[in-house]
Amino acid sequence: MKTPNSTRVRTTNGDVDRVASVAKKTHAPSIALGLIAMMAISSTGCYGIGGTNYNLGFLAYPIPVSPYFQHKQEEKFWKKERYDRVPILGPTTSGGTPVALDPPSDDEVMHALESARPAQGGVPLLWETQRNNVRIIKEKIADYIDPPRFYPLIGPAQLHHAHYKCSIYFDEKTIVGYPVPHTLHDREVIEVVYIDHNHFHMVGDVEPYTTPNL
Repeated sequence: MKTPNSTRVRTTNGDVDRVASVAKKTHAPSIALGLIAMMAISSTGCYGIGGTNYNLGFLAYPIPVSPYFQHKQEEKFWKKERYDRVPILGPTTSGGTPVALDPPSDDEVMHALESARPAQGGVPLLWETQRNNVRIIKEKIADYIDPPRFYPLIGPAQLHHAHYKCSIYFDEKTIVGYPVPHTLHDREVIEVVYIDHNHFHMVGDVEPYTTPNL
């Protein structure tokens, strides 16, 4: 009895040729995949095809990337390093009311405005947005501190809340180059962003203090 996909080998030339053709069909996909894998490996890393010291991408075809995306990644790291982390400060002064003394910087305010009203990423000669005569007014609208409590990975601490209202006044010019070239100049643009500067204060003995069960 023959099993499926099995081939009987005889001494005649016809059967031998049929077995050889079946073997070629079986190994053809494996050979093709092996060639593609070798080409992919040879075109990655520090050395591209031909032994050159540069890489043009998969199968040596260049992949264009706009500098806008590089700038967005660098800007994302800039905000994370300076503004997205919650600092842990020392204990508050005994007998006095804790007051936040760290208002938002102009750079932080402009980053918040860019997230709410983007002006970057335009196409030169087709569509661009410009901001001029920027004026920023910062107001503290809330400043209070929570009672001491235990925070995981921090320990006994107090959360200090500081909320700021930032009003930005500027002139916005929008330049459109296609299909009908025109320029829109808004001289009285007002945007308001709210920025929180919450941070922690370390405390000593907290009453009552209990060690959490881990």
